[in-house]
Amino acid sequence: MDARQLKIEAARVALSHVEDGMRLGIGTGSTAEEFVRLLAARVAGGLRVVGVPTSERTAALCCELGVALTTLDETPELDLTIDGADEIDAELSLIKGGGGALLREKIVAAASSRMIAIADRSKLVDVLGRFPLPVEVNRFGLEATRRAVVRAAAGLGLNVEPTLRMTRGEPFVTDGGHLILDASFGRIPDTRALSDALHAIPGVVEHGLFLGLADTAIVAGDVGVETISAIR
Repeated sequence: MDARQLKIEAARVALSHVEDGMRLGIGTGSTAEEFVRLLAARVAGGLRVVGVPTSERTAALCCELGVALTTLDETPELDLTIDGADEIDAELSLIKGGGGALLREKIVAAASSRMIAIADRSKLVDVLGRFPLPVEVNRFGLEATRRAVVRAAAGLGLNVEPTLRMTRGEPFVTDGGHLILDASFGRIPDTRALSDALHAIPGVVEHGLFLGLADTAIVAGDVGVETISAIR
């Protein structure tokens, strides 16, 4: 199977966890978009759900395909979030944010009773950090914040030179109006310590380490789809 077909298969299995009447968090990215397309077909067949999208892009796709939407102000508690991941380790800790929606993705995941991560097998890693960690930051004091990230990492024995994410020659701007620093650590042996250190920096809005949020990962590979449950 090609990469897109793997994403479709993971999304198809994830859809089997969706029940009539559920309040869903609906993720962002190429794998999540395949889930939205499959979900829309079920909705057209009579499935009743309401979703909170994690990005404007996901919201637009849901509206186009007829998936009913709500907000966290209207529906502050969700039953299930289904979203993609850039990396997944054995404890189902994730790196997310490659698409730039990490802040909304984390807020929605935290408001959900359960989170399922969907991906192809290339996203499985022994230790997080191969994929650059997105760090969403305030525009004000950008260089001071960048240097603070470098110092925080050095305090944990990590070397990194965060780079400002660009698109079409301009800084990438998130749906929340923030910027993103991509930090390539290589390996992050203590994800909780790094998470705490980044959260302690005033200019950091959020980061892409999703720890203790996903309880299930559905991973598609050439030999089939594997469902992995978190052991806590």
